[in-house]
Amino acid sequence: MSEPVTMDLIFREYQDKVSRYVRSKIKNHHDAEDLVSDVFLKLGAALDRYNSNRGSLSTWIYAITRNAVRDFYRRAKPSFSLPEQENLPDGAEALDETVIGREQLAELAIALERLSARERDIIILRFYQGLSPGDIAKKMNISYTNEGFIQSTALRKLRKLLDKKKEEQV
Repeated sequence: MSEPVTMDLIFREYQDKVSRYVRSKIKNHHDAEDLVSDVFLKLGAALDRYNSNRGSLSTWIYAITRNAVRDFYRRAKPSFSLPEQENLPDGAEALDETVIGREQLAELAIALERLSARERDIIILRFYQGLSPGDIAKKMNISYTNEGFIQSTALRKLRKLLDKKKEEQV
């Protein structure tokens, strides 16, 4: 009798394969790492819809991974630089950016305070200390999958809080 399909099984068996595939398609290490986390979040969310009669587990995982990479490139927006601002005294632009940066940091700090302690810790470890999701999971004594769910939820909450703040300012 075969082992039931669980996220722990999927992670153990496919984490290296998914990571290698994503890294071969996305050169930026941080983007690739984030996408691997997203793939496992998608796998966790869709696990109850997996049907072994329709295809093998590896084919299903590969399809989700391939689609995640494709979606990543669809979402990627071309970057552009703003034209130089003319008629500003020397240092005025830098001062303006400093003020805007401080305001945004203050808004972010307020939004972070509204997260749970666990969510806030994961965001700080990931984005301020630069730890990988795997390192965060080990440090916080939680599973890699759980870390991904918590991080994803926290980022959605932060986005919602910051968007709400922007709407209030308009």
